[in-house]
Amino acid sequence: MESSLDAENRNRPSEVSLSVENIGGIDETEVSLSDGVTVLSGRNATNRTSLLQGIMAALGSDHVSLKADAEEGRSVLEFGDETYHRTLTRRNATVKTDGDPYLDDPEIADLFAFLLETNEARQAVARGDDLQELIMRPVDTDAIQAEIKQYERQKRDLDEQLSELDDLEQRLPSLEQKRTQLTNEIETLQEELEEAQAELEETNVDVEERREEQSELETKLGDLRGTRADLERVRDKVETERESIEALETEREEVQERLDSLSTDDDADIDRIEAEIEMLQEEKDELTEEISQLQSTIQFNEQLLEESGSVLPTTDQGDDGAVTDQLLADSETVTCWTCGSSVAHEQIETTIEQLRTTRQERLEARTEVSSELSERRELLSEINENRSEYERTTRRLDSIDDEIERRTTRIEELTTEREELTDQIESLEAEIEELETEEYGDVLDKHKEVNQLEFELERTENERDEVEDEIESIETRLETRTELETRREDVTDELTSLRTQIDQIEADAVEAFNEHMANLLERLEYDNLDRIWIDRTTREVRDGRRTVTKSSFDLKIVRSTDDGAAYEDSIDHLSESEREVIGLVFALAGYLVHDVYETVPFMLLDSLEAIDAERIAALVEYFESSAPYLVVALLDEDAQALEGNHDVITTI
Repeated sequence: MESSLDAENRNRPSEVSLSVENIGGIDETEVSLSDGVTVLSGRNATNRTSLLQGIMAALGSDHVSLKADAEEGRSVLEFGDETYHRTLTRRNATVKTDGDPYLDDPEIADLFAFLLETNEARQAVARGDDLQELIMRPVDTDAIQAEIKQYERQKRDLDEQLSELDDLEQRLPSLEQKRTQLTNEIETLQEELEEAQAELEETNVDVEERREEQSELETKLGDLRGTRADLERVRDKVETERESIEALETEREEVQERLDSLSTDDDADIDRIEAEIEMLQEEKDELTEEISQLQSTIQFNEQLLEESGSVLPTTDQGDDGAVTDQLLADSETVTCWTCGSSVAHEQIETTIEQLRTTRQERLEARTEVSSELSERRELLSEINENRSEYERTTRRLDSIDDEIERRTTRIEELTTEREELTDQIESLEAEIEELETEEYGDVLDKHKEVNQLEFELERTENERDEVEDEIESIETRLETRTELETRREDVTDELTSLRTQIDQIEADAVEAFNEHMANLLERLEYDNLDRIWIDRTTREVRDGRRTVTKSSFDLKIVRSTDDGAAYEDSIDHLSESEREVIGLVFALAGYLVHDVYETVPFMLLDSLEAIDAERIAALVEYFESSAPYLVVALLDEDAQALEGNHDVITTI
């Protein structure tokens, strides 16, 4: 099966062109880079690191330096049919960038692809920093948490709908039983009505002189039946309205309790928190800018040490290399390009170390500010959500009050109508009594009985129809259960995926590091270094007002004595070569876990001098399979140890 990297490689050019001007120590140069491994071979102070910075500039990194004696620099990368370019301009002692680079956001490449000496991943291992924070930095955990909350709301809504369907389904048996009962009652009433109508026909006295009175009597009986039906309907409506009011009052109590539990005294808090967010964001931006400036200053000073000849202003000496030769001849001092005085190597190295320490402090401060900023934003979101819920609850309470008032008014109207109908019935009954005679007494009784049965039959049939409509409605609702359950499963799966996404990235990073570390230790054959791995642990910590589970990456090192006894060691006791290898492997783990090759096809390696030539060759061969374009800066003797056909650039 074709790997993702192989699929990506098929769509990439076999060769790319790069032109660099006034970056690092380079005046101007053009090179071609082939896919696979490209080696920048040469002595120190031959602009190899500067060329790597030129690549980084075109790709979008800000960790590049403008040539000290230039006001503007440029890097252009021709990549297949596309051209990417970046311009660096010095303005008021700061360097501004412009152009159309390969990457819009270079953070992930700066961490795991541009592995120069100052690379943060390499440095973090050497210093014993928090590796978990570094590996998770490209992951937008705030966005994941927001998405989790959204899916949780969807799941709660689906759960409520499914619970409602369960309640409806439990009602079905009693409704079906009631329908059966009403159907039986209807059949009984129909039989009774047929018998009463037959008896009425039998007892009907056909007397011509009483036909007019009988006709009037039948009319009154018809009116009485209709009025009683109206009265029964009004009574049913009154009962329905009262039941609705009871349900509304119960809901009102619940809504009022919810409203009482919500606070609205948060206007001052919102203003304060928004001000704090703005202040923290400004502080974070300032720290980011300061970190960037510190990084540029560190790189410039490192460049001053490595390529001191290239940063000196042009002189009138006939021999262009005389100044450089003079500097290289004196390995203890460097001529400052600003004032021309000699500065000791040790003094610059001390300055660089102080700058690195300051930069690390600023990084830690930015992490703390970011955490506090996230906490404030979450608190503001909770307050706004509380306010929105308060407003929704208030509107619902007002709506319930309006509905109760409307239904109460309706009951009053129905009560008045009921009283009027009752008076009409009493009046009709009185009129019918006057029309009754002994001769027609039985006929009148039969008329009343038929009238009452017809009324009861109509009422029962209406009640059965209502029950059947309710059953049909419930059955229709129940037909949506499968769809709701499917949606709930999808939402639950997505929730599980989101909740485990962070854990999975961490687990993958640890697995990748441990696997590649074991493979490289076997290849590099470090004496008495048995095993190096990361142990991932979790613990409960306070994050603002919440208790959260936080992961920790603990670097474990096991050595063995001459007699074979194993013991645990720390990073501080490793050789520089061993620390460099561990830092590179950690960066490789981040590169693979975050699929950085899909974001940027280049990996850059520099400052490998602490590792011997044979191990560098094994390391480059190992890294080659992970990056489409691997560009490595090496000393001549180290470059000669590489096996295979690799492009070599010796002149920059």
